[in-house]
Amino acid sequence: MFVRPALAAATLLLLAAAPVAVADSYETVTVDPTGTLAEDGTVTLSGTYRCLGNTGPAFVSSSVGQKSPSVRHGIGGTRAVCDGAEHRWENTGKVDAGTLEPGAARVEATVMELHPQGGLPLPRFHAARQQDVTLTTEG
Repeated sequence: MFVRPALAAATLLLLAAAPVAVADSYETVTVDPTGTLAEDGTVTLSGTYRCLGNTGPAFVSSSVGQKSPSVRHGIGGTRAVCDGAEHRWENTGKVDAGTLEPGAARVEATVMELHPQGGLPLPRFHAARQQDVTLTTEG
């Protein structure tokens, strides 16, 4: 399915071009300390989020990097419910086999809304977090 890669690509383009808005302090995103890595390159990351007051669709996106701080791999996206309550998120994505390996990695998770403004959906950031995690093999 092409929806997640297209969403990830669109998100990255919008992130590069958009001004960064500061999220409210009660809006949060966490990353669990471990993620899983399958032999075929499938990565699963998870955590929690809390957001409030969206007017457009909101998502929890995640990326992971390991060997080079300038190379990150998008790992899926989950639709977010911005009702002020804490919710779990879990994203799964696939990288080329051998790109990542079990061990230390750096994950970034972002709660972002496509906020309608002047007829265009522009990114509005609710929360973001970077965290060191451990990738473990499935099984």
